[in-house]
Amino acid sequence: MPVEIGNYLFNHPWELEGAINERTAAVAYLCAPFTSKRVMPLAQVCEIAHAHDVPVIVDAASMLPPRANLQRYLRDGADLVIFSGGKGVRGPQGTGILCGRADLIDAALANASPAQFIGRSAKVAKEEIVGLVTALSMFVEEDEGAEMAWYRSMAQRVVDSLIEVPGLNITLEHDGIDYLIPNAVLRLGGDWPGPSAPEVAAALQQGDPPIYLQQLRAPDELMVDPLNVTEDEIDIIIRRLREALTGA
Repeated sequence: MPVEIGNYLFNHPWELEGAINERTAAVAYLCAPFTSKRVMPLAQVCEIAHAHDVPVIVDAASMLPPRANLQRYLRDGADLVIFSGGKGVRGPQGTGILCGRADLIDAALANASPAQFIGRSAKVAKEEIVGLVTALSMFVEEDEGAEMAWYRSMAQRVVDSLIEVPGLNITLEHDGIDYLIPNAVLRLGGDWPGPSAPEVAAALQQGDPPIYLQQLRAPDELMVDPLNVTEDEIDIIIRRLREALTGA
């Protein structure tokens, strides 16, 4: 049975200490945008868990790039770390990466054939494994500086194109934690005289082609994430955003 402590915004060491007992198999720790800055640091969680001989499993599915995260969580003390093989790695979407302690990885394999547990229904095809290994090899060899410069240029194009919309608060954000790559962030609260963020999002989704912007941090914010967006597509996003924001 899973036991939750605190919430995704706040939790405390005493809550974790009180939740661990002789039946605790592991501590699950989520690393994701707009959570990591607010919860207990991973290193502190690992220190508490390891004092009770309990391993820590980190879900970092969406935390690539930056590539430094491939080793960061292990350095902080995590025993197992899980990354998506899709998302920023751009491998097959049904794949993932499990890294860390060899004995725990061997234990995870116990869920696979011939033991007919979840590994049977959630198995990954050999073709997908080859695709993931290829994608990961390409990912670690890429020039991250050039990649981030490209994303920044796309996000900056959105900012520069919409900054003159009267009353609009739009900025470029990139901190490597909440904004893993440069994003254009629209804030439609306060004195903004136009449609709300949900109204703008709905207008974009109902158009042709449908456009989906992220709303992760606050209900009055929209994020333009340039991951996997081409130059032609960013121009379409800008045009449709202007139409949704101004009605023109």
